[in-house]
Amino acid sequence: MKELEYPLDIDYILKNKRHIKKELLNNNFSVEKRIAILGGSTTSDVKNMLEIFLLNYGIKAEFYESEYNKFYEDAVFANEELTRFNPDIIYVHTTVRNIRAFPNITDTEEEINVKLNSEINCFYEVWNGLKKYNAIIIQNNFEHPSYRLLGNREVIDIHGKINFINRLNSLLVNYANENKNFYINDINYVSSCFGLDNWFNEAFYHMYKYAMDMRAIPYLSYNLSHIIKALYGKNKKGLVLDMDNTLWGGVIGDDGIEGIKIGSETPDGEVFYAFQKYLLEQSTIGNILMVSSKNEEENALAGLNHPSSVLRPDDFTIIKANWNPKSDNIRIIADTLDLGADSFVFVDDNPAERKIVSDSINGIAVPDIKNPEDYIRILDRNGYFEVISLSQEDLNKKDIYKSNAERKSLMNESSNYEDYLRELKMHAEISEFKDIYLDRITQLIGKSNQFNLTTRRYTLNEIEEISKSDEYIKIYGKLSDIFGDNGLISVVIGKVDGSNLHIDLWLMSCRVLKRNMEQAMLDELVNIAMSKGIEKIYGYYYPTAKNKMVENFYEEMKFTLIEEDDTHKKYELNVSVYEKQNNIIEVN
Repeated sequence: MKELEYPLDIDYILKNKRHIKKELLNNNFSVEKRIAILGGSTTSDVKNMLEIFLLNYGIKAEFYESEYNKFYEDAVFANEELTRFNPDIIYVHTTVRNIRAFPNITDTEEEINVKLNSEINCFYEVWNGLKKYNAIIIQNNFEHPSYRLLGNREVIDIHGKINFINRLNSLLVNYANENKNFYINDINYVSSCFGLDNWFNEAFYHMYKYAMDMRAIPYLSYNLSHIIKALYGKNKKGLVLDMDNTLWGGVIGDDGIEGIKIGSETPDGEVFYAFQKYLLEQSTIGNILMVSSKNEEENALAGLNHPSSVLRPDDFTIIKANWNPKSDNIRIIADTLDLGADSFVFVDDNPAERKIVSDSINGIAVPDIKNPEDYIRILDRNGYFEVISLSQEDLNKKDIYKSNAERKSLMNESSNYEDYLRELKMHAEISEFKDIYLDRITQLIGKSNQFNLTTRRYTLNEIEEISKSDEYIKIYGKLSDIFGDNGLISVVIGKVDGSNLHIDLWLMSCRVLKRNMEQAMLDELVNIAMSKGIEKIYGYYYPTAKNKMVENFYEEMKFTLIEEDDTHKKYELNVSVYEKQNNIIEVN
């Protein structure tokens, strides 16, 4: 819904929030979560706004709200209602108004440090108290105050509120770095973007105990929704870019390479140069860059080889420069990379092209960009690529997908599919969980939607517990071939029940689909099951809007269908008669 994308149409959202919610509830939801909001101020509209943004991302949330300013009590003391609610996420909505004691101008340094420690220790008690719920915790940091008693000296003087808040925020950062499943909702940044003069509304606070102006609440909730959708695999994976007047100023086919605007010589050129720098930075954190442009390929490559261009042809995973419809090019790119086209952001200065792509490809993000100087801000504030963690695999994502394109080319050249698989010379590491991979396993579980038979989600704490437990068989798979290392791409978790094993989770990255890795994982699962006296393995398929591709997976793996209704399918495999299925991949 365009009104729920940056720049937000605040007036429309506030006026029509009930209608928006009703319309969004007609969609299918692949993720349903329980979110507890513990507030230091009135939170009802924060909840309403957050619900709408999450629905727009395909996440249906059920909410628990603490009583006004009871966040500390709910966290630290026993709360049967919150325990029964069993939250997946706990959001602690506190602001600068919840800081109990700022420094006085007469305080000594020691007295100020006592106050600082008292404030942070209060929050340590909150966060540590919440650990018993085994939920993800999201905590606001603190925005700056509405006035500066000491003027510019506020930031350096230990008596200044801003100095105190900055030190307090640093302690929040330290805690986040030391504790898994703890995330910071950076309202200090959001309030700066919104403007502190507009962020605070003293009348609203004194009358209704709202910590901010009503018009600021959608921006706070929008920023919070970015964290939550990233946690549950709703991030986009890459940018498909037009070229003329998008990557550079001008039309290279008409103006020639010497006539396009890029570089530091002119103001217009500097704008596109800065945008290319931003795109390159996006690629360094694992967001792939692609081109879909109506252009001659020779001209497209010439533009990227311009002396002042930041981006070079090698920075793009795939370049489609031709006169075909851009939507067709995007589908080909998605097929080549084994990704859904809805995992892309399409960036084009031409509103007609944007509309065609938006109407043709369901779920693709198509931001309304107009002025080149706004390109970065619009892409950045939309939070398409919200980072909740950075693994080595994320940093290598460009190379991984380039290798995928090379594999596709080899497949097209091979006489038959089995020959193609053998030519890949694949090696797999399949093993029970290891501590070194638990972060990556949790990340993969959060991101995988298509090849995901049950779409169960686990927090890092839960994965750590499963890893240590004898009640589970839990294996991961890594795959490499002649083109490179795909990294950790598959996870299976099964719960032992006497002589039976119930598969709670089976997922795999779609980029290695149909390469016999499924069979190799099942072979190893059966081997481990037999060693533990398991006689039967039960598999489950729960359909969602995105996982239809694995609807018949268990039949293909030679399981027997034993139960079926509108909500699920249940399958059975007799271990004693199982025959090894992988004869392609060499497994270590």
